[in-house]
Amino acid sequence: MTNRIKEFRVKLGMTQEELAKKVNVRRETIVFLEKNKYNPSLRLAFDLAKTLEISVEDLFSFDDEK
Repeated sequence: MTNRIKEFRVKLGMTQEELAKKVNVRRETIVFLEKNKYNPSLRLAFDLAKTLEISVEDLFSFDDEK
C-alpha cells in the first residue's frame, strides 16, 4: 500500500509533529507512514484522511504487485 500523506500534509503547511498530534500518534509514526514502512489501522487511515481534508481512497492506494 502506498500513500500521499506527505503531499497533502505539505500542501496544508503542516509539520509531521502537527499532523501526529492531530491524529494522536507519535511523529515517528508519521515518518514511517510517509516512507511506506507502516500500514495504518483503519481508524488511523480515516483520521488522517479527515485531518488532511481528502478521502481515504485518494490518500491511500494498493499496489497490485506482490
